[in-house]
Amino acid sequence: MKIAITGGTGFVGRNLARTLTRDGHQVHLISRGLDQRDADIYQLNDAKVFKSSVDDLAGLEQAFSGCDAVVHCAGINREIGQQTYEAIHVQGTKCVVEAAKAQGVNKILFLSFLRARPDCGSAYHESKWQAEEIIRGSGLSYTIYKAGVIYGKGDHMLDHLSHAFHSFPLFGLVGLSEKPVRPIAINDMIKVLMAGLFDQRLANQTVAVLGPEELSLEKAVKRVAAVVGKKPLFFRLPIFAHQILAWFCERFMKIPLIAQAQVRILSEGVVEPGPMAEPLPEDLLPKIPFSEEQIKLGLPEAKSFKLADLRCPVCTLCKA
Repeated sequence: MKIAITGGTGFVGRNLARTLTRDGHQVHLISRGLDQRDADIYQLNDAKVFKSSVDDLAGLEQAFSGCDAVVHCAGINREIGQQTYEAIHVQGTKCVVEAAKAQGVNKILFLSFLRARPDCGSAYHESKWQAEEIIRGSGLSYTIYKAGVIYGKGDHMLDHLSHAFHSFPLFGLVGLSEKPVRPIAINDMIKVLMAGLFDQRLANQTVAVLGPEELSLEKAVKRVAAVVGKKPLFFRLPIFAHQILAWFCERFMKIPLIAQAQVRILSEGVVEPGPMAEPLPEDLLPKIPFSEEQIKLGLPEAKSFKLADLRCPVCTLCKA
């Protein structure tokens, strides 16, 4: 098969691309910019890179040409300039569907968020829900994945936690009360995505994807700290304090330590699916635990945040 992946050089997209090419499939990687955090992705056999935003209909049509399926992984967790939730999640998904239809692609997989839902007061959650509805109403064969927190080598979770532990002696936990999470190993997520491409059981379904172990956010963070070998002073910060921190991080960091959408996500917990989600078949349920071994495999190089991680908040040429 030939499969197009939006967000193809991102964390989930590039892991899926590696699995697909390893199994003998061709991939078209669609990316707004050339992400250099994993430059080896551009050297994959049977992979072709297309530089296009998801709201560029002509660019998408070119990238989807000759493809049998589209895996729509592109998304953002903060808004910068024209890169808004409306532009990327909503209008972008409309363009993805339109381009797929124009090129005769009849199967689309969409990576959404576990708690995406309407009328909840979060532009991130609501825009992801709108994208789901566009996919469900497209007339194409689809599978929508309402996924929780995904971790692994090159993610934002372990990457930023590790850098934070190497940078700061203090760590503020989100909110004054504990919330649960069920982290998903990237290999489990890829297994479920592959099933959507090649297993008809998931056709025209919206499914919830959660890790096998439920634990408190505090316990999860402290488990990572123990593996990193750091012992920061943990303390709780109210939600509004994290929102202020996230506001500054979004404006002054190329990749924010925490974004406002992530504050909302963590303040709710990440174990209860939003509307429409059905359980996965038993054999597809994620089984890899959030263990010390798995955390070690996903940790980045040990280093602290640097000046290079900062961005100019006023320069219109600066990109996330």
